[in-house]
Amino acid sequence: MEAPPQSARETRVTEVNAVALGVSIDTLMENAGRAVAEEAARHLRGPSDGVAVIAGTGNNGGDGFAAIHYLKQWGFSPDLWLVAPPGEIRSSAARRCYERIAPATRTRVGVPRAADLAGYALLIDAMLGTGQHGEPRSPVREAVLELASSEVPILSVDEPTGLGSSVIVHPRWTVALQSVKEGMTPENSGEIIVRPIGIPPAAVNETGPGVFLFYPLPEPKARSPRSGRVLVVGGGPYTGAPALAGLAVLRSGAERAVIAAPEPAAGHIQSYSPTLIVYPVGTERFQLSDVPALLHLVDHLHIDAIVVGMGVGDAPESAAAMADFVGKLRTRSLPVVVDADALGALGNAAGVSSRRAPCVATPNRHEFDTHFMELHENLPDSRLEVARRVAKERGLVLLAKDEIDLLTDGTRAYVNRHHHPAMTVGGTGDVLAGVVGSLVARGVESLDAARLATYWVGEAGLRAFGVRSWGLIATDVIEELPAALRDGLARVER
Repeated sequence: MEAPPQSARETRVTEVNAVALGVSIDTLMENAGRAVAEEAARHLRGPSDGVAVIAGTGNNGGDGFAAIHYLKQWGFSPDLWLVAPPGEIRSSAARRCYERIAPATRTRVGVPRAADLAGYALLIDAMLGTGQHGEPRSPVREAVLELASSEVPILSVDEPTGLGSSVIVHPRWTVALQSVKEGMTPENSGEIIVRPIGIPPAAVNETGPGVFLFYPLPEPKARSPRSGRVLVVGGGPYTGAPALAGLAVLRSGAERAVIAAPEPAAGHIQSYSPTLIVYPVGTERFQLSDVPALLHLVDHLHIDAIVVGMGVGDAPESAAAMADFVGKLRTRSLPVVVDADALGALGNAAGVSSRRAPCVATPNRHEFDTHFMELHENLPDSRLEVARRVAKERGLVLLAKDEIDLLTDGTRAYVNRHHHPAMTVGGTGDVLAGVVGSLVARGVESLDAARLATYWVGEAGLRAFGVRSWGLIATDVIEELPAALRDGLARVER
C-alpha cells in the first residue's frame, strides 16, 4: 500500500520517534544532504556547471548545507546564498553543518537578485521545509520572487518554499525526504523524487514520544486555558470503572468530567472524588427508558465527547439501552469512545458508512474476539490486518488493547508496545478510555488521540511500576499521567 502524503506535524512526530530509536537529527540531516546532492548531480553535466544553494536558517537550510558538503566532495564548487545572517541559524544540527562548509564555501548573505542567479546551471531551494506555514515573510518572500525571475532550473529540498501560499517556488524537481508531503503535486513541485534518509520503520508505524505533538496545548491568550467537557456513561452493577475513567479525563487535562450512572451506583461514584460531577439516571441498571435522559444530558451540559460502556454489566436490558444510545450518538457529530459493555452496540458492518460520528472502540483481546472477529476468524490475515478491515467496514477507529496494541482507522495503522505487563490489572483500560475521551473532546483527531493515549498511559504505567512494582493499581497510573505529560511535552519542544 502506497504511503499517503505526510503532514508537517506527522513528519515531526516521525523525526522525534526516530531520535528516540537512536537515529540523531545530525544523521538524518547528513543523509538528507547526500540525497539532495545526488539528485543535484544527476541534473548537472559535470563539476564545471555552476550550482547555488539558497538556504534559510532552519533544518531545511541545514539539509542544503549538508548537500554543499557532498557536492564539494565530488568536485563541484557550489555557492551559498544565506537569506539571513548566520547568527540566526536556529537548529544546532544545521549550525554544525554550516560551520563545516563555511570556511571553504563562497557565501553571500541576503536576498539574491535574479541577475545574480542567471549564470548558474541549477539552484537548490533550501529555504523553508515542513515547518513553514502561512505566507513567507521577508526576506524569504523576496528571495522566492527573485528565484522565479531568474528562470534557472530549481531543485527544492523536501518541499518547495512557500508551498500552500500565494508566493511559492516552482521547482522543476523536488527531493521529498522519506515521504511525499501533504499538498505536494507535480503542478507545484515538479518531478517528485522520494529518497529515504534512514528513518526506521518503527518510527513511522509504532507509537513513540513524538505523539505528544498531538497534545492540544491552549492558546497563549485563551480566556479559559482548559477546555473539553466529557460525559462518562457507565456503572450499575459496577462503580469503580466509570470513576476511573472520569478521573483519567481530568488528569489528562479536560475541563470537566461528568458521570451518568444508575442509582445507587451514582452515589458510590460520587464518594470516590469531589472532582467528579455525577448525575443519577434510572435505577439499578440502564434501560431503554433511560436513553432520552442521557441524550438530554449530552445537550443540556454542552458535552464535547462521550465515553460509554464501563461497568454497565451484561444484562439484556442494559445491552439494549447501550445499543440505542450509541446508535443515536453515531448520527451526531460528537466524538464517542465505546468501551467494555457497550462494544456490542457497534453492531455489524451494515449501514456504518452513513454514520458521521468519529467513534473510537477500545476492546481488550477477549472483547475484540467476541465483537469483531466473527466475520474474519477464518481468514489468514494478521490481527492488524483484521483490525484494519473491521475499522474500515464499521466506520471506526479501533484501539485493540493487547500485549501489542493495534490502532487503525481502516487506512492508517499503528502498533503500541509502550507499556508494562503489570498494567493488565483491572481498571487500566478504563483509564485509557478516559484519556482518549479527554483528547477527542478537545479536538484531537480520533486516531491521533488513540496513538497519544496508548503511549501516554503506557508511559504513566511504566513510571508507576518503578514505584509500585507488581503492586501497581489503576489509580497509580492516573496519578502518573501529569508527570508523563510534562516530560513528553519537553521532548517535543514546540
